[in-house]
Amino acid sequence: MKAAVLHGKESILIEEIEDRALAAGEVRLSIGAALTCGTDLKVYRRGYHARMIVPPSVFGHELAGTIIETGSEVRMWRKGDRVVVANSAPCDRCFFCGQGQQNLCDDLLFLNGAYAERIVVPKRIVAKNMVPLHASTQFEDAALTEPLACVVQGAEDLQLVRGERVLVIGSGPIGLMFAALAREAGCLVTMAGRGEERLAVAARLGVWRTIDVAGGEAIEGVYDVVFEAVGKPETWGQAIKSVRKGGRVNLFGGCPAGTSISLDTGMMHYSSLTLLASFHHTPTSIRKALTLIENGVLRAADFVDGRCALSELPGLFQRMAQGNRMVKTLVDVRR
Repeated sequence: MKAAVLHGKESILIEEIEDRALAAGEVRLSIGAALTCGTDLKVYRRGYHARMIVPPSVFGHELAGTIIETGSEVRMWRKGDRVVVANSAPCDRCFFCGQGQQNLCDDLLFLNGAYAERIVVPKRIVAKNMVPLHASTQFEDAALTEPLACVVQGAEDLQLVRGERVLVIGSGPIGLMFAALAREAGCLVTMAGRGEERLAVAARLGVWRTIDVAGGEAIEGVYDVVFEAVGKPETWGQAIKSVRKGGRVNLFGGCPAGTSISLDTGMMHYSSLTLLASFHHTPTSIRKALTLIENGVLRAADFVDGRCALSELPGLFQRMAQGNRMVKTLVDVRR
């Protein structure tokens, strides 16, 4: 089969990969939809991810598809089942899993290989984080489940309250998804970001006000809740400056390794601020995310603004690294 293989920093090749035999508890999927992701772009630029992927390795992690083969010991699934698969599963044995913090599991098992015709899903993910789709659910909608589950986790950590004024910093897919969830929760949402097209998507998702920082508009005012979805020290700092006394900030965007910010300790103390930093997802947030998708709260049409053949993927990632402003691209793994 054809698959995208990450070989190192800004190096992806489309290669012929042999299908291996299934081990006990595994399933093989024919991939129905795969989507590009900001995390994959970070990995592409860096050439690796210490926890998620070590090259050379098949690449990509947002997918949905159809089971075409099951290994021994698989009892709950059969050929033809349509499913969405998360990119990880917790061990459910470590301290953090025991505390209900499965996103922090000491032994998260990660899955890559969405940019391919087929993928083998490991036994643990089959058991814990593979979820059936309704007959009417489109694969490209379902492929949004993993990133949306991370955003669901962040929204639940913030405990949004109807009527709150929410600032979202960052107009990429994560910021847009959070804006949609905050709007669904009855909040008044402002988004600060870059790109006329992305800010137009925000408006369609029900954002009350947009701020074009690329056009020189300043982020002003104070908000009950601030969600940072850029991942830069300067925007972390801006997020903290933009929240009211007693407010809550989720520093969601992961900053480059080795970076830091300075905090005004007086402001932190006397303003009684709550700072959060949500990471990843849990089996529960995966299922909540899919429910939101299948209930029509979010659809791929809200985020997917480009299509690409698998054979064109190396060039797509080159353009993304150079500043391509697409929100998400659907990868046609058959071409």
